[in-house]
Amino acid sequence: MPLNHSAQKVLGISTPINTDGPKPVDIKLTAKLTDFMRPYGVFESDDELAHRMDVLNKVNLLVREWIRDVSRKKNNIPESKIDSFGGMVCTFGSYRLGVHTKGADIDTLCVAPRHVERTDFFSSFIELLKEQSEVKDLRAVEEAYVPVIKMSFDGIELDMLFARLALPTIPEDIDLRDETLLKNLDQKCVRSLNGCRVTDEILHLVPNVDNFRMTLRAIKLWAKKKGIYSNSLGFLGGVSWAMLVARVCQLYPNADPSTLLHKFFVFLCQWEWPKPVLLKELSMENKLNFTVWDPRINPQDRFHLMPVITPAYPCQNSTFNVTQSTRQIMMEEFQEGLKVTTDIIEQGESADWSPLFEPSNFFQKYKHYIVLICAAQEESSFLEWHGFVESKIRILVGTLERNPFIKIAHVTPESFGPSNESDGQFICKWFIGLSFNKIENQNVDLTFDIQTFTNTIYKHALHIKLYKEDMTVEIRHVKRKSLGMFVPSEVLARGAKPRPKKIVPHSSTGNLQRLSQDQPKSLVHSQSDSSLVPATIEGTAGAPCAASKPLNGEITVEEQEPVTSEKKEKDKRNEVIVIEDDMEPVKRPCDDISENGPPTKKLKPAPQMDTPMDESLQSPSSARKRDSSPPSCDTPVKRCKSVEEAQESGSPMHTEQSSHSPMVKRDSGDCAAPRPLETLDEAKEPMQVDKGSCIPVLAAGKTIEKVRGHRLPSKEVPDLLSPLATNGAPVSGSSTNLPKHSIKLSLRR
Repeated sequence: MPLNHSAQKVLGISTPINTDGPKPVDIKLTAKLTDFMRPYGVFESDDELAHRMDVLNKVNLLVREWIRDVSRKKNNIPESKIDSFGGMVCTFGSYRLGVHTKGADIDTLCVAPRHVERTDFFSSFIELLKEQSEVKDLRAVEEAYVPVIKMSFDGIELDMLFARLALPTIPEDIDLRDETLLKNLDQKCVRSLNGCRVTDEILHLVPNVDNFRMTLRAIKLWAKKKGIYSNSLGFLGGVSWAMLVARVCQLYPNADPSTLLHKFFVFLCQWEWPKPVLLKELSMENKLNFTVWDPRINPQDRFHLMPVITPAYPCQNSTFNVTQSTRQIMMEEFQEGLKVTTDIIEQGESADWSPLFEPSNFFQKYKHYIVLICAAQEESSFLEWHGFVESKIRILVGTLERNPFIKIAHVTPESFGPSNESDGQFICKWFIGLSFNKIENQNVDLTFDIQTFTNTIYKHALHIKLYKEDMTVEIRHVKRKSLGMFVPSEVLARGAKPRPKKIVPHSSTGNLQRLSQDQPKSLVHSQSDSSLVPATIEGTAGAPCAASKPLNGEITVEEQEPVTSEKKEKDKRNEVIVIEDDMEPVKRPCDDISENGPPTKKLKPAPQMDTPMDESLQSPSSARKRDSSPPSCDTPVKRCKSVEEAQESGSPMHTEQSSHSPMVKRDSGDCAAPRPLETLDEAKEPMQVDKGSCIPVLAAGKTIEKVRGHRLPSKEVPDLLSPLATNGAPVSGSSTNLPKHSIKLSLRR
């Protein structure tokens, strides 16, 4: 029963917005919400909960036994006093909050007296754990920001931290929220204690714990379905979601979980970021001189985008990993959640909660994806390598965000294992969706950014002595239509909506029908150069797609011809991967179709220049164009940047405007002047030019591979951080490295 506002204790930094209790319809909506979430494993059975309690009891006994053994070795005291030192295992995180799901891990903290050192925890205690038959997948991460031991104890995943208090003994009823316990502690112990202290503070700052827990369960399920639940990847972690829900509970202390769920989205959509979210007033005193979140003093705190401040001293921002992309993605999900919950509240008892928890359409949302693959040969190596690489992904996302052509770099927290037997057993894949600014005819080269990131991974792994020879990391580009090679089909179908066929209206049907009957398939697709290249067609210009028979005065655009295995073998020699955006074809003014069918494009002599080219723009290695070189749609010929110009620009990324010149398209690394077609043997044959494209159409009997075979290899990318071998593993004795895969995206319309 709700308390009277005058008698109810006010929690938070402001008075509640509304203190009304739930209505009958709200109670029914909450019951429907609870029933809807049960199949998703958000509630544990009594037997599963009892098993967790048994595991924690066994671990607690092991900790006490270990502290007694350490005490015997370090102190010559009677056996009767050894038991008085105490020691315990405390929990925090989702388990302590009471919102853990089936199969979730348990965050634990080992609290020890002052004579037990951290070195003992990562030496003798690990040896004790190895002797236990219930312990599996034991690994220690001593060099982490918060050192931790990870293991599986009797089927339950455990993450155990260590804190050494400045006390001779550890009492059974100790309250870790007491700030005096932080005296004379090092930073690692303070950070380890912070998890328990924050969790306990949250539970003491919410007016109704049961309503808070039910609302938080729903929010966590929603965030995981939408792919925005991960602190390490730049989204929000469990403690951040808990504090946001706790703040909403403070503003609506007597509301039911169904109402709190709706008010949660209202609150976040109206909040003025980067204004911080606080559960209680920040203390103006810093008696222990620990670093606290304060943008007035710490300049780095001024750049936080979505600050959510922990309520326990020393106060910290739990969302410091949020980036521009992740904030924009989360804000879009908040807006969508507000729209859905508003409809549910308006529908009342007949409402259905399923629209709120529909999975994200991540694999349908973007046209280009970056695939980050980490692998190892041994299971022990893979467990360490997987966690290390995952913690660095946000660095790659931040690098991609700084690219002026990239609008959003969206990483999904869900990782995927091997898709087939050839991948190996120990492999993990993460996907980053790329959304670009509205640009046309632009090449975006990500090779330098990708190479710098991989170098950083290997350098840091070597520095902390984590790297082993069987550990590899690889980054690839993949289009949306090729995701099936990496992701199961059922995953790709998530959030997919039926897309209508692309219809190109046209008034003349007879000529289009003749074109569809007479024109052969004219597209060649290359794995190393994924752009669609017009093949040899005598009498017609290369078209980006074939036309089917007219239907009611319209033609439908068919899908592109799939890549053949023979074609893949021919293009394995190419180093640079050029990927072309699969946008809708745009009709060019030079592609008019007459009544007698597609006309033959006759070559015209190049226009003579009235004034000679400026000598400063000429390259000594460029050859003069012959008068018979074909023009292209009255577009002036544009030259590639020289090496000196590219270096003066100071940008790590090389971008090249797509020219309509009848030159052979070269790799972005070859910055010398373009070479005329007449320098190739194929240029002696009559040629046609696809107007509006920089790729020539050869006469009958010639294949495009002959021209592509003359492409020069891309230049070596300097290795700025650590030398790598050709297979991506660190080696010594080399200062430069040729990347395994260059990644260039050609965005054309």
